[in-house]
Amino acid sequence: MLAKEKIEEIKKLLNQYSYEYYVLDNPSATDYEFDLLMQELIKLENENPNLKTLDSPTQRVGGEVGEKFEKVRHDIPMLSLDNVFSYDELRDFDKKVKKAVNRYTYTVDLKIDGLSVSILYENGFYKRAATRGNGILGEDITENVKTIKSIPLKINYEKKLEVRGEIYLSKKSFNKINQEKIVNNEEPFKNPRNAAAGSVRQLDPKIVAKRNLDVFVYYGYGLEELNHFDILQELKGLGFKVNSNTVYCKDIEEVISFIDKVQDLRINLDYEIDGVVIKVNEINLYEQIGYTSKFPKWATAYKFAAEEVETVLEAIDFQIGRTGVVKPVAKLRPVMISGSLVSKATLHNEDFVNNRDIHINDYVVVRKAGEIIPEVIRVVKEKRSGEAVKFNMISKCPICQSELERKIGEADYYCLNPNCEAKHIEGLIHFASREVYNIDGLGEAILTEFYNDGFVKNIVDIFKLGQYRDELIVREGFGEKSIDNLLIAIENSKSNNLDKLIFGLGIRHVGAKTAKILAQNYNNLFDLVDLTIDDLSRIKDIGEAIANSVYQYFNIKENIDMLNELKDLGLNTVYVDSRRQELTAFSNKSVVLTGTLANYSRNEAKAIIEKMGGNVSSAVSNKTDYVLFGESPGSKYDKALSLGVKIINEDEFNEMIKNR
Repeated sequence: MLAKEKIEEIKKLLNQYSYEYYVLDNPSATDYEFDLLMQELIKLENENPNLKTLDSPTQRVGGEVGEKFEKVRHDIPMLSLDNVFSYDELRDFDKKVKKAVNRYTYTVDLKIDGLSVSILYENGFYKRAATRGNGILGEDITENVKTIKSIPLKINYEKKLEVRGEIYLSKKSFNKINQEKIVNNEEPFKNPRNAAAGSVRQLDPKIVAKRNLDVFVYYGYGLEELNHFDILQELKGLGFKVNSNTVYCKDIEEVISFIDKVQDLRINLDYEIDGVVIKVNEINLYEQIGYTSKFPKWATAYKFAAEEVETVLEAIDFQIGRTGVVKPVAKLRPVMISGSLVSKATLHNEDFVNNRDIHINDYVVVRKAGEIIPEVIRVVKEKRSGEAVKFNMISKCPICQSELERKIGEADYYCLNPNCEAKHIEGLIHFASREVYNIDGLGEAILTEFYNDGFVKNIVDIFKLGQYRDELIVREGFGEKSIDNLLIAIENSKSNNLDKLIFGLGIRHVGAKTAKILAQNYNNLFDLVDLTIDDLSRIKDIGEAIANSVYQYFNIKENIDMLNELKDLGLNTVYVDSRRQELTAFSNKSVVLTGTLANYSRNEAKAIIEKMGGNVSSAVSNKTDYVLFGESPGSKYDKALSLGVKIINEDEFNEMIKNR
């Protein structure tokens, strides 16, 4: 097959798989199959640069880092909508429409809490994207929007088409981003809308691509011969993502009935909405209905009131983070907010509490920021009683009683005691967390219990838990199956890439991004031991504070002793390029070795598999992909047979690794 034909075939498949995954939410190909095709396309395009086109899936990463966003003038102004806040106001809106025209219906969309975007297509190709801005002038975000997988780069429509929609971030993606920000000691986003807007305005499209932004489209200029509801169906047919909860309503009472249903529906949505948008369906009536200086008269937005609940702030506790930061936390009289029971809310720091004059025993108004994070909005001062107690920031760590220190220029207090148990527990929780070593079954509550009972006092102890198996399986709330699953998860985690280990060590200022930079520059963990501060400072994106922190960590004998012990316990201490992993037979596969191989020692085979992106485990389970067996394989072979796990011999293994 000619290169051009092969490229077109792969592009067609990748576009189909992307549409199924990101628009239909019904993938027919695995991530592995998708990645292999993408790598093949990249290779073919690199070999044939003249065949690389603007609609290629390889172009989604976007262009180079920019210095600023250029201004864009909208051909058709992006008008904002007037708002109504009650059904009576909604009926008044309908009466005004009825005065202008006789026969009309409505299309009703969910009002996505995101960022408006205009996307221009010419001759079927994606050309430009811009923010709403002031409605007349927006900002060019073409490269960033190109990274959003649900937006097609080519459509089957030859005329000029301007598609308008709302860029948003799912609750799941929002939580993931904020968790990463917290572990990196960065300020989290307040809500998904801010996160989406902040992501779109990143100057580096490669960062945007990692944020998992999405878009629902709600209009298409160029299709005005259709009614509004039919335009949405046409856009859906062209491959755009249209919200499945959009409805057609005969009159305003049907609109109100739909809003009643949405009030219950919104809690279970994986994205934020703050109302619904009501538009006259018949586009040919728009000029007749008219416009004000700011808004169209043929549309309005019904806004939900943010749910704010009053409760009592019963106490202020203090939480110690793994870096020693001490945060005040409001202990609330439990109250239901947006479908969940809330008993705690962050108070951030001493200044936050004092500036808002928050007292213990005050009645306070609480809401979930973005329907997710509980926050205290204000004090109901008219209800303050003689039992109210003014807040005083503690001066000693509530766990180890060490003196706290507030650093110059910072709002937070820190416990500086390196032996503070609260810091140790938080450090262990961080290490085992999903974002770091992802040890399933070793969550906060279990780690705290194991710490208090002496089973796990440091990271090394996690990987020695197996010696306590007999004691653990008889403990209340555990059992043989749950402990065995935990031990398997611990064993499997040993093959995590080096950047995860560096991140998990809890080195001050070293978050996930910095850990990866260090791992990529020094492929072996122990290469970091001999580095000077100058060596570290020469690495791009490693500043003075990070360099000092890393240098100090790797110059403490106890830390080096721990790292050597982790290596002896089988933890991976080298960095494997993930791009290499995607191209091997063992990428992301779990492998168990049993028996004696003729040409490899156990450690040699393990090293080969891990270098090819695989994980080597000591126990066979339903999650095992391959069992590699040699002479006298033993019970693991029998268990693999009973579970239906694929069994490979040494000849098959040699075939799988020949291109490594």
